[in-house]
Amino acid sequence: MECLSPKSAIVDTFSNLRSFSFEEKKAPLLDEERVNTLLDVILDFKSGLKDKTERIYDVNEKIESISWLNDLDEECLMILNDIISSAKDLRTSLIRQYISMNYLRKKGIAKEEIKDFKNSIDELKESYEDLESVFFFLPKMPDFEETTQKLSLV
Repeated sequence: MECLSPKSAIVDTFSNLRSFSFEEKKAPLLDEERVNTLLDVILDFKSGLKDKTERIYDVNEKIESISWLNDLDEECLMILNDIISSAKDLRTSLIRQYISMNYLRKKGIAKEEIKDFKNSIDELKESYEDLESVFFFLPKMPDFEETTQKLSLV
């Protein structure tokens, strides 16, 4: 094992520091190419999230339109039950995705897109719960039946 003299340790430290300092002076503060790549990834993320959010809103509209249908047979009710189950499963997956975005949200990245995504998920829950109420819970309530009949006369 070689022992370094104090002078060689000082000279070695100075040499390393000098080289490092010189390299940093030559290097740009921000590497433009790397920053542009980062910004492109953020824009792609925001665009993809916006597309996904629009798909969720589209599903919500379709579910809401079904809730206005009348005189459904048992087969239709069975399919509606499957739609409700699928919507619940979809919401569970989307909530997991939303939670995974917490870091981005806290850093202020794609804040509006993430907020809109969350709103679409909340509306999805509302849509399938309304569907479930209209076709499975409310019809079993006598007051609902009576009110529905009165409204149909208007």
